Parts: sequence; structure tokens; C-alpha cells
Amino acid sequence: MSKKNLKFVTDIQTLGPAKVQTPIRNPRYVDESQPVTLMLTSEEISELDSGVLKNTFEKAGPREKLYFDPSKTRCAIVTCGGLCPGINDVIRSIVNEAHYHYGVSTVFGISNGLRGFIPDYGYEVKELTPQNVSHIHQFGGTILGSSRGLQDAEEIVDSLERLNINILFVIGGDGSMRAAKSIVEEVSNRKRKIAVIGIPKTIDNDINFIPRSFGFDTAVEKATEAIQCAHVEATGVDKGVGIVRLMGREAGFIAAQATLALQEVNFLLVPENKFTLDGEGGLLQAMERRLHDRDHAIIVCAEGAGQDLLGDCLKRDSSGNPKLGDICGHIIRELKKHFAAKDLEINLKFIDPSYIIRSVPANAGDRIYCGFLGQNAVHAAMAGKTGMVVTLLKSSLVHLPLDLVTVKRRNINTHSDYWCAVMESTGQHTYMK
Repeated sequence: MSKKNLKFVTDIQTLGPAKVQTPIRNPRYVDESQPVTLMLTSEEISELDSGVLKNTFEKAGPREKLYFDPSKTRCAIVTCGGLCPGINDVIRSIVNEAHYHYGVSTVFGISNGLRGFIPDYGYEVKELTPQNVSHIHQFGGTILGSSRGLQDAEEIVDSLERLNINILFVIGGDGSMRAAKSIVEEVSNRKRKIAVIGIPKTIDNDINFIPRSFGFDTAVEKATEAIQCAHVEATGVDKGVGIVRLMGREAGFIAAQATLALQEVNFLLVPENKFTLDGEGGLLQAMERRLHDRDHAIIVCAEGAGQDLLGDCLKRDSSGNPKLGDICGHIIRELKKHFAAKDLEINLKFIDPSYIIRSVPANAGDRIYCGFLGQNAVHAAMAGKTGMVVTLLKSSLVHLPLDLVTVKRRNINTHSDYWCAVMESTGQHTYMK
């Protein structure tokens, strides 16, 4: 498909005709004959180098007619992959929406990710009620526990059948959405009527077609605090260098956004933009010039940047994520060697706030977003939607098919206006000539 004729299929699967009157008394029911038309740019779609794309999407929100009878509906929630601010907020929102607005009496929590479906692990299923989720948004992490790695879709659907589950909510990242897709396929093969709804969760903000995943704003906020500390350290000594390592295996969104937020970063290293250490235009000589001119420097490095400089063959874990080498350790060793060889002073300070960023409660903005995602995931599920996720696209909450969000991982478009603004904020091109 040429970029000139780029078009995305956004049709959403349904389990069947919606015939049950909703108990929600809301004058703003979604009219499915009126999809949302959005103009998207390269900031939202990495496949689009320039110009805009016009596409239609199914609007999220309550439907007047439901597929499931709320009095007979049983739901389950599973959280997968790494931690991220806001997971508990989404769980709480789903439980409260299902219970208070639809009258669904049974919502189960699956323990420890997809492993919780597999009998051999022996994990217990937890019943979730408005009472036992009332305070969970005050804490980071997930009350259900999590795990990495795929599990057999047949065993998962066996468990859903044993529990008589009608709706499964999968909160997770790229790998979890692929797992949800395989569950949808197995359900379809068995001709069962089980809705599977994804709520995209990735601290790296790298799920395809999802411009903003929940927890990302909180992560950026905490990352800027670490960068500010590095700046204080670097400016407090002669020839001070602060190096901050941030999360970002294959996408440097946290590092880039925090760089824009603070405007104190001099060198930003991300997986999408290759760099060298040696020679003209290399980081080592650029650092030498920067310290000569300004006496201090701040480097922000996403964990997946510069992996080609480490020389090792990239391996992947059970979830398909790359096993990364220590690029920051390599940069620190090379900086020390370079400056020692020239008998120049350098004072390095290294800060790695990764697990602090992952584990904190969501900030106010992310909590609001988590509430919207949870509510609209329930609206979609009760109407019989399946094989989809809920997300905010531009200013509209919409449904996206799992087929679309699992095609590839999203990353920074280094030809975009966004990346240009990031580079302007660092000024690193001045030194990496």
C-alpha cells in the first residue's frame, strides 16, 4: 500500500446484535451510524512521513442497546507485563462502572498476569468489588500482580469457560495485546460469545496507533525530577557531567518528552536515532567541546539507545522484548577513557530512576485518563464489542481493532516536527557536527 493511498481498516468486531435495553439513563448514547472522522499526521502515524491522513473510527461511549444482560454477566480483569502508573486506577474504574452503572455483580481479578489462567501455577482468582478497590488508586503497581511471557490461548479460554466469564479485560502492552488477539481467535474458533477488550498499557508509549498510553505523563513528570537532580549535580562541580538513564527499549518517548519539559538536556540518545562515540560528530568529542564551552553537560539516554555499539547479538525475552546491554555503562567507561587520555578533568554523576518511575501512583492527569479508559472499556464490552482497545485519538475516545495496534511497535518519527523541537531544545547538533 503506497503512502499516498494510506488507509487503515478500523472496523470493530461484535458478538452479535445488541437487543438488551441499557440500564444507563444517558441522553448521549453513541450513534454508530455516525463514526468519528479524524485528520491524522506523522505525529500520530509513523507510517506517514508528511501530510495528513483522513480516517474514520468508531466512537467510544455508552450504547442504548446492549449485547449482554447485565444481571447475568460475569467479567474478569487481567494485568500483564511490567508495572506502570495508573494500573490500579483502571481496575477501579472498570469495577465501579460495571457495578454501579450496569449492575454487574461479578468481576474477577486474575492473579499474576496470564499465568493466573493456567491451572499448573495454582494462583487463586480474586473477586473484585467496589469496596475492596475503593482505595487502590492511591498506590502504584497492580493489586492483581503481573507476569511476562505468553501462555497458551487454549488453556486461557478453557479457564474462561470454567469460570463462565462473558467479558475479559486485558490491561497490558504490545505483547499483551497480541496475546489478547490470540484469545479472540481461540474464542472465535470455539464459536463462544466472550468479549475481549484491551486497555493499552506501556510506560514506553510504544503501542502502534496509540498516541498516549496511561501512566506516560506520570513517568515523564518523575523523569524530569531525575534530570533536574542530574543538572544540580553537574553544575555543582567543575566539568560536571550528569547522565540519566530512562526507560525506552525501542522507543525514546519518555526521554524525549522529559527533555522538552525541562529544557536542561544537552545530549539526548534514543533507539530511533543512531549515534557514534568516536571521531568527528561522535559523542566523545562533542562532550569535550561542550565542557570547554559551558563547563557542564547533561546526557539523557533511553535504555535501548546505542545497542549497536555494544557488539552483542540482540536477544529477546519470553515476551518478545529485547534483552538490552548496558549502554550507559559503556558510555561512562568511554568518557572516562577519552578524558583521561587527554589529561582533562571530568566529574561524572549517573542516575537511574527507572523502577521509581514505574512504581509510583498516577498523577491527576493520568488518573482522569484511566477513569475514561475503564468506563469506556465497559461500555464497549457490554455492547458486545470484542477484539479491540479503547484509546484517545486527537480529542476523541475511540475504538481501535487489535489487528491495527499489534501490527508493529510505535516509535519516534525522527523526520517529524516533534523530533525537530526536541533537537532544538538540546542544541546537540551544534556539538555533534
